[in-house]
Amino acid sequence: MDNREQQASTSRNGTGLVAVALGALMIAAAGTTAAYWIHSRGAEASSKPAVGTSEPKGRPTVTAPSPTGPEPIHTDIYFDFKSTRLTAQAVHLLQDKAALMEKTSTWAVLVQGYADRQGPAEYNKLLARQRAEAVKQFLVELGVPDPSVKVAAVGPDGAICDAPSRECQQLNRRVHVEIRKLTHAAATPVRAVSAEGRESVRDTNDQP
Repeated sequence: MDNREQQASTSRNGTGLVAVALGALMIAAAGTTAAYWIHSRGAEASSKPAVGTSEPKGRPTVTAPSPTGPEPIHTDIYFDFKSTRLTAQAVHLLQDKAALMEKTSTWAVLVQGYADRQGPAEYNKLLARQRAEAVKQFLVELGVPDPSVKVAAVGPDGAICDAPSRECQQLNRRVHVEIRKLTHAAATPVRAVSAEGRESVRDTNDQP
């Protein structure tokens, strides 16, 4: 074999080796790509929720409960200058409000006393409490249970008008009454019969 034949044979052998090497590289690359694709599909499948379940949408929204029950009753009782005596108008107004309170229900009553700013602050604070106590006493006489009525003396600090006019000062000499009906099951009144056979209503919350 002369030199030209040897060179041709060597060239064919080299070309074959290169082709084999390229084929092996392509097969390896194809295997790597297939393995990556299978792994990616598996990870994607594991991240999806199971059938019948939904993806979480973040933290659930919590809605605060809204107040229920009937609207509270509000009214203002006005007093004369330096007086703790109920006027005829105040008496009629309290009678009307007390008539709305069914005896078979449980009620919470807040009575807040106020006064004008004329005179010493301590005196006006005491006057405000006495006015509130006068309103409470009358409500109790009308049949409202004494434990249901709470008294608070605000005094001149709760003045809603600062003008020196007579009308303005009259607005400050008042008692504000707030009446709320309790609807909670634990506050359901219980009818009790006394030894004389008379029926009375008592609140279960007052029991020890």
